[in-house]
This record gives sequence, C-alpha cells and structure tokens, in this order.
Amino acid sequence: MKEALFYEKKADNIVKCGLCSHHCKIKSGKRGICAVRENRDGVLVSLVYGRLISMNNDPIEKKPLFHFLPGSKSYSIATVGCNFRCLHCQNWQISQYPRLNNGQIVGEEVSPQDVVQDAILRGAKSISHTYVEPTIFYEMAYETGKIARSRGLKNCFVSNGYMTAETARHSASFLDAINIDLKAFTDRFYKEVCHARLQPVLDSIKLMHELGIWVEVTTLIIPGWNDTEEELRDIARFIRDVSPAIPWHVTAFHPTYKMMDRPATPVSILRRAREIGLNEGLRFVYEGNIPGEGGENTYCPACGEEIIARYGFSIMENRLKDGKCPKCGEKIEGIWS
Repeated sequence: MKEALFYEKKADNIVKCGLCSHHCKIKSGKRGICAVRENRDGVLVSLVYGRLISMNNDPIEKKPLFHFLPGSKSYSIATVGCNFRCLHCQNWQISQYPRLNNGQIVGEEVSPQDVVQDAILRGAKSISHTYVEPTIFYEMAYETGKIARSRGLKNCFVSNGYMTAETARHSASFLDAINIDLKAFTDRFYKEVCHARLQPVLDSIKLMHELGIWVEVTTLIIPGWNDTEEELRDIARFIRDVSPAIPWHVTAFHPTYKMMDRPATPVSILRRAREIGLNEGLRFVYEGNIPGEGGENTYCPACGEEIIARYGFSIMENRLKDGKCPKCGEKIEGIWS
C-alpha cells in the first residue's frame, strides 16, 4: 500500500479523490469506483502500488501509437482495476478483477526500479502503462516514469481519458505520449456502456495536447452503437479542431465480455470512417484490427506517398527521412527518435 496522490480529507474520516472525473467521496473502510483506492481511517491509499498483473514487451504499434518511435518495443505494465465498467472490455479479466473477486487484489510484487531495469534489459525504448486505465495505478506509473525518464526511456499512457486536469498536468512531468480512447460522441454511450460521461474525455484530449504530450486517439466502432456517419463526423471534427495532426485510429469491434449481441465491425464501415476523417481535414487516419488492408499505413498528407508500411503490429518499411516525406519533404508530425 502507498498513500494516494490527489485527494482531500473531509469531515467524519471521509476523503474525496481527485484522481479522475468520478471525484469519488469515500467513507472509511470503503473504496472508490476503481476498486483499488481505499480509505484507511481518513487516509486514501493505493492497493495496487507495486502489484503488477501484467508485464510484456510489446510493439509500440499495439498501443496503438503510430507516430511515436515506430518499430520500437514498449515495456507494458498494468495492475488490476479500472474506473470504467465497459460492457465490451477486452481486458475485463484484469480490469474488473476486484469487483468479480470480492475486492481481492492480486499481482506480482515489482518495484518501479525493477520495471525500468527489465525494460532496459529487454531493449525497450519506452514504458507503456496500459491494458487497464493507467491513472488508477498512478502512483506506480509516476514513480516508474520518473526513473524511466532519468535513464533515457520515454513514457506512454493508453487511457480512457477520464483523469482530472490536476492529474493530467502532473503527468506532464514524465509522460511523453498518450493514446486516448474516444469511445463515442454521445453521453448515452458513455453512461450505458462505460458508466461514465463524455465531456471529461474531450477535456483531457484538449489538455494533453496543450501540455505538449503527443496525443493519438482511438475509436472502436461498434455496429449499432457509434457507427453512424453523423457521429463519426462529429468525432473527426472534434479531433481536427484540437489539431488536424492528431492521428485517429478507427478500429474494428469483436464481440466480447457483456457485449456479445453485436456483430464484428464490417471493413466497409472502417473504410467509410477513414474517408470521413480525411475529408474532415485530419492528416492521418488509420484502420485497426484488420491487418493487410492498407488502412494501417502512413501516407504523406501532401502528396500521397506511402511513407510507413505496416502489417498488424509490424513495420514492413519505413521511408521517413528526418521526420519528412521522402518524396516532397512535407513534415510528418510525430516523435520519431
């Protein structure tokens, strides 16, 4: 256990958590919505500090981050717990573990120093806090991130974007890149599917970009939920208004967890989403979860030249030269070294 960051002590041993936009008010002996932060006699503690459930050396493309050290490995860690309850969660076995197991916390005891050392030994160029919402194990991410940066590694979040502005600003001290899930563009979706709200996610995307953190956005397109042209256009316009250089990943849904009543996303819908994004002025739109279809490649937005060819999580060819198109010299936004 470790005392949590971002909380206020209230009367009667109640604490108010300021980590994410749920702003949980937690009585003594109880936990917040994330199920991994507990009030111990007026002190909020993290139950998952140094308790990792997953450690993998992944391709950075798996996050997905396509404009951040392409072709590199990112040492990826997670704990149990999450502040969302998405009906279609791909990692529900770990994200919902405490809720499904009477509050039990599991994980291997690993220190931040151990994480960084293992990442270096495995040849990783970055550490990714991922698989579940990383802010729920923020204290571990922060300590790990500081050490990683001091030893020449970069840091990434794969996030639902529900952190508070205070947390986002604090993370700028160690965070280099973030992929934020913009799951839909309606409060109905966020309320019924995720048990959350839309606006805090939009605010986080804007703020992370303003803070100078490299931002990419992912939308998992679910038939019948968020696949109308109107909604996809609204998402594309929002991202464009933050920055047309933010890559948008439109990815295919496959039935899982509590959402088995929907079919997998047709390729045609991803194609149309990509067209919408490009037509609305986004410079980079990628199709995900359908390798080999060409929608995962990076093309120059000025001349159309293929710059980075991908197959799934693998780089087949990278023709980028000093961050520019090799044919016309157009600057391709990203963090390339």
